[in-house]
Amino acid sequence: MGILIIDRKKIMDKFADYTNAYDISDEKIRLKVEHTYRVAGLCNRIARSLCMEENDINLAWVIGMLHDIGRFDQVKRYGTFSDADSVDHAHYAVELLFDRGMLADYFGSTDGKGLDGSINIIKKAIYNHSAYRIEGGLDEREVLFCNIIRDADKLDIFKVVSDTPLENIHNVDREEISKTVVTGDVMQALREKHSVLRSLKKTPADYIAAYIALAFELVFPESFYIAKEQGYLDRLMDFKTDNQNTKLQFQEIRKIIEEHITEKLNSRN
Repeated sequence: MGILIIDRKKIMDKFADYTNAYDISDEKIRLKVEHTYRVAGLCNRIARSLCMEENDINLAWVIGMLHDIGRFDQVKRYGTFSDADSVDHAHYAVELLFDRGMLADYFGSTDGKGLDGSINIIKKAIYNHSAYRIEGGLDEREVLFCNIIRDADKLDIFKVVSDTPLENIHNVDREEISKTVVTGDVMQALREKHSVLRSLKKTPADYIAAYIALAFELVFPESFYIAKEQGYLDRLMDFKTDNQNTKLQFQEIRKIIEEHITEKLNSRN
């Protein structure tokens, strides 16, 4: 059985050709181009921390490069990154790559046969990268690569959200944001140490708390080390508010998260 050959320069060149067809001056397009390169780098780092073979490290990297390929057309067609208001961007990426033949631009004409299952792993990992939970029925190797891209994506989401003014994310002014609270269901999810369902988020504070809660879904020890090293979670937890109750909520959230990360890092040693 053959091995899928991954030419990083060719893939980056093809990715640049594809994204250059969109309005690169659009902030949303630029953000996703930069996000893609960072996520690919994080996939590479996580895979290397697991002492994977070089071919598998390359496979993890290429999944990072292709995971958000559906975002660019999503923005062009709908003007939003909201899957609820447009299309599921992960599933759309799979449609573009596999159903419409875009994958051939990156690897040449191939249907994936005889290539050590790598093509199918790319498909499964991209399809599941933003799901609340990974679909059932996957084998151990498929789950491994799904978890690598999911961790890498979450780690960069911490950066994107912490770098983006809340006013731009929620289309409300800073004064209104500063008065919001974390609603009960969202706080309960954090206390139970799991991510927050989209349907539970009601306020800007809920959304920030939900981004923070993604830390509970990180899988690999290296991912927790990166999260601590980056400092973006700290910035998110330093939520500026005029509401005393909200201040107390974010103090509790910080305590929960810091204890969780410390526990995970200690288990690495």
